[in-house]
Amino acid sequence: MITDLRLLLGPGRAHILTGYLAWTVLFGVLSGLASALLVPVVADLVSGRPVGSSLTALAIVTAVAAIVRYAQTRRGSAAALETMSSMHERLGDHLVSLPLGWFDSDRTGRLTRVATDGTVMVTGIFAHLLSPLVVSVAAPATVMVALCWYDWRLGLVAALSMPVLAVAFRFAATSLARGEARNHAVDAEAGARVVEFARNQRVLRAFGRSIHGYRPLEDAIEEQRRVRRRTLIHGVVGLSVGGLTVQLTVTVLMLVLLWLALNGAVAPAAAVALIALVFRFAGPLADVSEYAGALRIAGGDLRRLTDVLRAEPMPQPQVSAPLDRPGRIELDDVTFGYRPETPVLRSFSLTVPPGSVTALVGPSGSGKTTVIRLISRFWDTQRGTVRVGGADVRDLRTEDLTGQLAVVSQDVYLFDDTMAANIRLGRPDATDTDLAEAARLAGVDEIVARLPDGWNTRVGEGGTSLSGGERQRVSIARALLKQAPIVLLDEATAALDPENERYVQRSIRQLSQRSTVLLIAHRLNNVVDADQIVVLDDGRVVETGTHQALLASDGAYARLWHAMSNGRGWRLQ
Repeated sequence: MITDLRLLLGPGRAHILTGYLAWTVLFGVLSGLASALLVPVVADLVSGRPVGSSLTALAIVTAVAAIVRYAQTRRGSAAALETMSSMHERLGDHLVSLPLGWFDSDRTGRLTRVATDGTVMVTGIFAHLLSPLVVSVAAPATVMVALCWYDWRLGLVAALSMPVLAVAFRFAATSLARGEARNHAVDAEAGARVVEFARNQRVLRAFGRSIHGYRPLEDAIEEQRRVRRRTLIHGVVGLSVGGLTVQLTVTVLMLVLLWLALNGAVAPAAAVALIALVFRFAGPLADVSEYAGALRIAGGDLRRLTDVLRAEPMPQPQVSAPLDRPGRIELDDVTFGYRPETPVLRSFSLTVPPGSVTALVGPSGSGKTTVIRLISRFWDTQRGTVRVGGADVRDLRTEDLTGQLAVVSQDVYLFDDTMAANIRLGRPDATDTDLAEAARLAGVDEIVARLPDGWNTRVGEGGTSLSGGERQRVSIARALLKQAPIVLLDEATAALDPENERYVQRSIRQLSQRSTVLLIAHRLNNVVDADQIVVLDDGRVVETGTHQALLASDGAYARLWHAMSNGRGWRLQ
């Protein structure tokens, strides 16, 4: 856990944890020493001897312990605040360096829960858990040394009890931690099903499932209930074992002390004081199992956070390679699969000349979108090379690669911000004139004119206040505003009505005048004017050429074209 906390704080802040632990251990030792100094004070009082010197020593240690406690508390608060301020920053900085393949639905769901509930739990380690646990161990350890000083037999029994207590506490903490891990899994599953149920009300209501219940959600809630019952039982058993072990330790120590007193090895006055010291030895230990269990639970959230930080980022160089061929795209003998054993692209090669319009066509699953993702370096190839601007994408820093690309996908996401802010995402420093021109070319100005607050209208989370075609126009406006050397269009015209498709087609023509355009399209009538049409099938290039040349060759493209042309005359009767 200490290693995880140091990783979470980062190398520049790890000393905060070291200092905090040092002050906490010192306070625990002083607390145990103060308890040990009670023995001579009580012995002097019972025997009638002067208590001045022993009481002075106790007062000095108590005062120093109070000062140390104050310093330790301040350092704990500072460590908790530092963790809160740095955790999301470090997570965000690391997440942007991970390959997109890392962000599957399971990891994203867990990350959402860890970044919210886990944050509170981890900061609580400093504020409420780590300090009492360290003190509950350091103070009894000091008392054990004092028992050895007063009578070696008592010290020996206390020392022998430590391994037994450690095993019992580990069992209790492990039981709690395992239960919390199971709780976390079922909570994440239930949360995902709740979100799914809420987001898909349109589909569920259309088929009557919202009224009669949604079985996946019901099953997840039932599993959550079952796991929580089992976790509660295991937790009670674990804590009971820890508590009984502490009571057994106290009983054995008291019996040994009684035996020593009856045999005259310990004076009656000292025996009275040692009884208090035995309870001071056992008292903090009784809390160890509870604190250790809570700390193991928090450690689970901490480990899930640090697992994110330990995920291997996509490697990138310190300095980018020179871009000596701006606008050029090359894929050379590329083999890639999202699962290495199932390749999507096989020995794939493609060259897109600068300033040209190249269209990728082919059946679903042929690898068209994968080509776009590899150019954008969302993943790295298993074999072969992808070049942008004449440089291997692996030799370019992320900001330099993305500076060369503008990507327009079929699934457009707009942030819950103003219309102007969503378009300025393409180039934040663009002038108002540039913004207005990009909006005009993409047909967004016509949308803005209808909005209640014009450019300052918020579009809602995901752009819910706009239609799908309007969101696509905003995405095109982003690409126009960015003025990148290469524009990648992934099904930008799919599922658009004629009016929105007209605006998008006009924007694509405008983009092709100053950028290299690589587009994916299922509607072949949208690619007839492309400089190069590349036909893909089963992860390979099967044909390349212009529209007329490919029709004349009467190959795969011609069959797709004739199938589309014949389909236009279909009628339902």
